[in-house]
Amino acid sequence: MNPPTAVTVTDPQGVHGTIDTAAWPLDGRRAEVLVQLEGGPQVLVPVHLLVREEEGRYSIPMALADLEQHAGADPREPPLVLPVIEETLGVEIRPVETGRVRIRKVVTEREELVDLPLRREEVIIRRVPINRVVEGPLPVRYEGDTMIISLLEEVLVVDTRLLLTEEVHITTRRTETHTPERVTLRHEDVTIERVDLERQEPHSQEQEESHGEDRDRTL
Repeated sequence: MNPPTAVTVTDPQGVHGTIDTAAWPLDGRRAEVLVQLEGGPQVLVPVHLLVREEEGRYSIPMALADLEQHAGADPREPPLVLPVIEETLGVEIRPVETGRVRIRKVVTEREELVDLPLRREEVIIRRVPINRVVEGPLPVRYEGDTMIISLLEEVLVVDTRLLLTEEVHITTRRTETHTPERVTLRHEDVTIERVDLERQEPHSQEQEESHGEDRDRTL
């Protein structure tokens, strides 16, 4: 696809023009190219002033109207350059010495009587032994104009106490066992006999007891 033969040029004022690249190539072989403005005028624009933009368009940092040529001029001839002169007002401020002054400082002395009260404070420090056991640090306290600061010291306290080291537990346990053995035991009995004097017969204790019962009944 061949590139377009006409490209657009725009100046800061928004004036558009076109360049025929077939007759006026932009490859650097020409120092200037002819720009066809809208409405018919033509101007020669230096190639180094053209700035390439997007989509093949160009811009120029100056107004195209300032480069407009006279009508009927041959665009292939060098353009006629006429200097334009303009006077501008320049305002400048510079210091001008109009005079000088001299300043001198004179120091004078005078005496004045100053009678101001002066205060003097004395601190009396007195150490009061206490030697009393406390439970913890004591804050600074005031008694009138006296500030009291407590001084503490750690001391070693040896105390004797009973310490239970161990217990001895004694338990009585009863057991019962059977050990059969043969044992000979002796037993004594008494037999009582009475002798009847008449019959000379012995009586047993049972007979005596029966006779005794009869006698009791007879009596």
